[in-house]
Amino acid sequence: MDESLRTQLETYLTHLDGLIRRGRQVLETLASEPSNPAAMGATRAWQEDCGVTVNQLSGGSKSHWLARSFSQAFLMRSTNGQAVTGVAPTEIVKRLIGVLEQAVTTLSAMENGADVSANASAASPAASSSASSAAPAPRRFEFVHNADLKPVLEQAYTDSRRALEQQEYELALRTSCGILEAIVTDALEHMGQNALAGTDAPAGKIGDWPFETRLAVAERTGLIRSGCARLPATARTYRDHTSTSGENGAEAKISERDARVAGQVLHVVIRDLDPGR
Repeated sequence: MDESLRTQLETYLTHLDGLIRRGRQVLETLASEPSNPAAMGATRAWQEDCGVTVNQLSGGSKSHWLARSFSQAFLMRSTNGQAVTGVAPTEIVKRLIGVLEQAVTTLSAMENGADVSANASAASPAASSSASSAAPAPRRFEFVHNADLKPVLEQAYTDSRRALEQQEYELALRTSCGILEAIVTDALEHMGQNALAGTDAPAGKIGDWPFETRLAVAERTGLIRSGCARLPATARTYRDHTSTSGENGAEAKISERDARVAGQVLHVVIRDLDPGR
């Protein structure tokens, strides 16, 4: 990946992460002090900043999916599908956070050679990625040492993207986590047990370690950074999760947010393990 492209992507991703954190702070303040003028002012300022960023990422096009998602966040639909007024401020903030998280997912999945420009009038990262989202995933796992694993990961990645688009969030999360576990295990095994001796790594085969142990050891060795700290609890225990694992036998569904965050973390770890992308 071209270094200028990487720099622009990282800049956008960092900015979006900051907006998401601000949005969650705004949400907490609104929930506790809904009538506070300062809270309402902070909310408006945050929404304006979101609008500026969305405009940049969508290339100024109101027909772009990201721009449409931003606009729709302010609308409430009646039972017959008509737009009506009166959406609660907290609901708008939640929706906008969801839009920003979609933008993070899209930018994280940018393909090699995509055309990126910080200029609002140029082809935006989101627009470039959106145009290619229906195409098969490129060979993004060349950094994996186990040659037999590469085509399996390529197919699994395609499946995870498709599952997310089709709102099959449990499948998307489980597939993303399976890919994450596989590439971290591959990297650890390539280092070898001797190289891991001073990292408080447990005894036994690396493939037999718990998922979280592998992530922790990979972080301590410097193979990956701290991106896995964002993994939700459902992702950390993804092997144990079933669609009927809720209390009293009730169905326990994976949320869209958890599925998207798992995918975002996967992209961060891919960048860590393949810094030349």
